[in-house]
Amino acid sequence: MSTKNVSGADNQQERLVKSGWIVGFVEGEGCFSIGFIKQPNRINRKGYKLVFQVWHEFAVTQGESSLKALKEIRDFFNVGKIYINNRYDNHKENLYRYVVRRRKDLLEVIIPFFSKQTMRTIKKKQFDRFVFILKMVEKKKHLSKDGLEEILRVAEKMNVRKDRGNLIRILREHTPQPF
Repeated sequence: MSTKNVSGADNQQERLVKSGWIVGFVEGEGCFSIGFIKQPNRINRKGYKLVFQVWHEFAVTQGESSLKALKEIRDFFNVGKIYINNRYDNHKENLYRYVVRRRKDLLEVIIPFFSKQTMRTIKKKQFDRFVFILKMVEKKKHLSKDGLEEILRVAEKMNVRKDRGNLIRILREHTPQPF
């Protein structure tokens, strides 16, 4: 009689192999993102006093022919969702994105997993900055002008193609002073 012993050697070995595959896949096709959404009409709400909402996301994108891989990653983590990104250009297949945005899932599932793994690309630095920002948000540092500025500076280094200088300038010049 066989049992499904999750602590058995076979399952541990399988999980190690799958963990390595996921890390490699994410280093090639994944993204740890921090964004900012301007919400000027919501300054009376708790999380929007400084006009900007901090937005966070872990995502992996693949074409429709590789949708199975995204489903395996989703099933491995048991959090997040897969979304279709219909394409209307000259590409032959739609894109799919496995996405985790819920802060609790990021802090309790995604971050602990990648913190235990060895990442070998620039994605490691991006991940470290992503973790730093999420921990600041968890501590509600994004609700102060200084905290939000620090988050903007760190986020600016995550993706060299996105200059956050304008956001920092807007924050300094146009932030309501409810404090």
